Amino acid sequence: MELAFAGADGVIILASYAAVMLLIGYLAGRGKNIQESLSGYYLAGKNLGIIALFFTLYATQYSGNTIIGYAPTAYRTGFSWLQSISFMTIIIGIYLLFAPRLYVISKRRNFVTPTDWIQYRFKSKAVTILAIFLMLWGLGNYLLEQLVAIGQAVAGLTGGTIPYQVAVIAFVLVMLVYEWMGGMRAVAFTDVMQGIVLMVGILVFLAGALYLVGGNFGNVTSYIASTDPAKVGVPPIDVSVNWMSMLLLVGFGAAIYPHAIQRIFSAESERTLKRSFSRMAWMPPITTGLVFVIGIIGIMMFPGLNESGSEQLVGMMANEIAAIHPLYYWVMIIFFGAIVAAIISTADSVLLSFSSMISNDIYGKFVNPNASEHKKVKVGKLWGIAVVAVLLWLAWNPPGTLYQIFVLKFELLVQVAPAFILGLYWNKMAAKPVFWGMLAGAVIAGGMTLTGNSTLFGIHGGVIGLAVNFVIAVTGSLISNVSAKERSEAEEMTSLKIEA
Repeated sequence: MELAFAGADGVIILASYAAVMLLIGYLAGRGKNIQESLSGYYLAGKNLGIIALFFTLYATQYSGNTIIGYAPTAYRTGFSWLQSISFMTIIIGIYLLFAPRLYVISKRRNFVTPTDWIQYRFKSKAVTILAIFLMLWGLGNYLLEQLVAIGQAVAGLTGGTIPYQVAVIAFVLVMLVYEWMGGMRAVAFTDVMQGIVLMVGILVFLAGALYLVGGNFGNVTSYIASTDPAKVGVPPIDVSVNWMSMLLLVGFGAAIYPHAIQRIFSAESERTLKRSFSRMAWMPPITTGLVFVIGIIGIMMFPGLNESGSEQLVGMMANEIAAIHPLYYWVMIIFFGAIVAAIISTADSVLLSFSSMISNDIYGKFVNPNASEHKKVKVGKLWGIAVVAVLLWLAWNPPGTLYQIFVLKFELLVQVAPAFILGLYWNKMAAKPVFWGMLAGAVIAGGMTLTGNSTLFGIHGGVIGLAVNFVIAVTGSLISNVSAKERSEAEEMTSLKIEA
């Protein structure tokens, strides 16, 4: 994604973004005892208003990575990548299946991490540990994706002035510093900054791209129809099946991201949460839809790119757009700085959630249950640094394209969905079938991925695993001998009644 026009100007913009993020971190943590409690540090005191909550949910679902990774995928696959709009939309639908109900229960029981709900609902150490592992796997994979994207974006924006490795280390340090100072509050407020710039930048980028192809998207589709008709034709059945599989995989997987669930816990009220989601429903066409159009325009602007070449598509298009006018030049630099900030903003959310699960779910539940909350926060911070160090080592040699990394993380994470969502509504759901369902689903999905057969007839291994998981959990619960007392306890756990 190298930008030939940037160089020193890109360095100045990135330094400015870094300074703003550090200032936000300082202001978010100043005069507040957020370091003293898990809720204060990891959930912003459960007091996020609608603006901060909307933008932090937006940053959770969309990263600068959305632009860098999704536009090249649209370039390679053509109009079948319209699925990116639908799977981003279905995530909101899945959220609404469980988020308001989970919020009420979390407020009552003071949950900090997603597996607080799992432990509370099933009272099973085995289910809790397996859920922790699967969620940490998803978070670790997602964080690796962001680190790779940071290096590529910074090196591209600065025209190689800042090398890939230096870029990753420098901005990871910035992220760690402001996150340590302000916790979730700092993360949420940086999300507001990058979200606004990202939205404006996408619109300007699209306007410039359309100008370069004659101002008419019809010209683009006519060109593709004549030169590469497969990209505008009706997709074959295996692509359609894969599309439906992707909807299920991403819809359920992204909705139960641990850092997404913690944003549900962070809302100041149920009304604020619902209003934020109602606004999020408009974001897939505005964000993913416009990025899709950008990728399609790229087919006409730069025909014949191979897979590795197409990964540079956004930077190549930005070079052409920047040459239109000095205004476009500076907007492109600011926009690409926002892409870097957006990637960092997503990475900080993931790291914060990862460290919260280490401190609360592993250290606090199993290693030292009597530790003070201040001690747990400190342990989470230190383990966060250790995890970043390991992932940095992996990021030097990225394992595949950004899209391949994107798909991989959902295969195991999605196996937590039945326990999470069904457990909120079905009182008869039992711990043992839930455990064996999750384990079977994870083994199937992981086995297919490791053997290089990530799909079967176009269906992702994670979806096949999820189907087996669901059948085992439901069938096992139906035949389990659940006592009236256990069912009554489950009903009380999932009740929305406010306790006196």
